[in-house]
Amino acid sequence: MRRYGKHTDEDDIRSRPNRRGNRPRTNIRPKHEDAAEGMVLTVDRGRLTCLVDDRAIIAMKARELGRKAAVVGDRVALVGDLSGKKDTLARIVRIEERASVLRRTADDDDPYERVVVANADQLAIVTALADPEPRPRLIDRCLVAAYDGGLEPLLVLTKSDLAPPDKLLELYGDLDIPYVVTSRAELDAGAAADRVREHLDGKVTAFVGHSGVGKTTLVNALVPTERRRVTGHVNAVTGRGRHTTTSALALPLAGAGGWVVDTPGVRSFGLAHIDPSRVIHAFPDLEPGTEGCPRACSHDEPDCALDAWVAEGHGDPARLYSLRRLLATRERKEGD
Repeated sequence: MRRYGKHTDEDDIRSRPNRRGNRPRTNIRPKHEDAAEGMVLTVDRGRLTCLVDDRAIIAMKARELGRKAAVVGDRVALVGDLSGKKDTLARIVRIEERASVLRRTADDDDPYERVVVANADQLAIVTALADPEPRPRLIDRCLVAAYDGGLEPLLVLTKSDLAPPDKLLELYGDLDIPYVVTSRAELDAGAAADRVREHLDGKVTAFVGHSGVGKTTLVNALVPTERRRVTGHVNAVTGRGRHTTTSALALPLAGAGGWVVDTPGVRSFGLAHIDPSRVIHAFPDLEPGTEGCPRACSHDEPDCALDAWVAEGHGDPARLYSLRRLLATRERKEGD
């Protein structure tokens, strides 16, 4: 067998034939400096709709990206046919670094992490005050995911004509979270959309909420008429909404410089991807009470300082209960 040193003559090197063509094999990948910049608007069965300048481009992910997937909100680099004409296809060759990421799992025992939205500035948590009933535990989970992913939360309460918002707002009053309360009449008249839009101008906002809370109805009031999505209704027997939004979609904010991302309705918001030690950061109203905790306190132990701190009236017992429910589900996962 012939061996070659470091300084061989090119004529001495035998090129292995390529059965797929005449192009020689190489490990050098193109850098695509001339690739166009775009934003992913939606993903559908391997095809991604991207906005390049003012054109919607259909693209697919380049093989060289491996298993790295692009999601709605990602800033990407594209090559190929960027005309946006029918039956044309571009190629995503690079996914830029993300400024923020909203992640969730199906439940706390699911190891598969799903990235819902990338590069969003804030998370609008949409909750109905009635029909269906509000779920504070789900709100808490969304807050944990928002703080952990680098998004600012916004609380949007709908259907205030069916129930007052005071009790729910009191639960989160110490968090200083911006909120908007809307009713069905205000939504029909356009006043609700105007007040919500004040919090969205110039930002990318992801909307999340369980089915039937009016999330997509509100999104439709915020976007141009031709971009509106189909809405559903709440089942009178189960009190649950029907999934009408099956994939995340970024839509331009009508009359302002911003984007809204409508996401599928959720019935659970798993936090399997979040370290239990970081959960307390989603409860800034309780964090001051942890100063007296022993080292490496898990905040659900008998000697946790939070119990006395809350008993003295510094915090809401319901918030401490919510924190410990989250920690309990996380610990059960770690113990599996």
